[in-house]
Amino acid sequence: MRLGQTIPNFTADTTKGPIKFHEWQGKSWVVLFSHPADFTPVCTTELGRIAVHQPEFAKRNTKCLAHSVDALNSHVDWVNDIKSYCLDIPGDFPYPIIADPTRDLAVSLGMLDEEQKKDPEVGKTIRALFIISPDHKVRLSMFYPMSTGRNVDEILRVIDSLQLVDRVKVIATPANWTPGTKVMILPTVSDDEANKLFPKGFDKVSMPSGVNYVRTTENY
Repeated sequence: MRLGQTIPNFTADTTKGPIKFHEWQGKSWVVLFSHPADFTPVCTTELGRIAVHQPEFAKRNTKCLAHSVDALNSHVDWVNDIKSYCLDIPGDFPYPIIADPTRDLAVSLGMLDEEQKKDPEVGKTIRALFIISPDHKVRLSMFYPMSTGRNVDEILRVIDSLQLVDRVKVIATPANWTPGTKVMILPTVSDDEANKLFPKGFDKVSMPSGVNYVRTTENY
């Protein structure tokens, strides 16, 4: 899936019952993320930490949906392991895990090539993550190798960025941005427009090129 593409309205069996994606998503944002296999150590930590952070996702009107190429009964047993390992998960395991033993969904979402889907070793390499806005469009994607776990704080940070720039369409967030820190005003916005949009002010940064394109503000 490329940025801006619409996630298909797929049906799937999950640990919380069958879903049809668009209806299940509703008006929420979604983090859809795959892991290589059940009963693997790095994935156990990932699903556990995302479960622990469920209240943070809920604050952002965001649902989490995991995906694996294992069968449903395997997921159910693995969830019990995750809860045993991550004792700070509040209450029941909070989000569904999709069962995709045929790998058909993995192929349709671009996590795996058609010719690779019958290879169990290649199938284990998929560790993809999509952030999907309420209009069912892919807004951000991350792909990680099997050896590297994902950072939950970074997932939350980029959700904050995407939701902010949707609300304030004339800004972008710079490297290492966190909520409350300076944002960049888009170069397509003139200084006169910026003065109207940000009446409390903004900073202009002079560059050796003389081109006026770096303007920052905390007043958003």
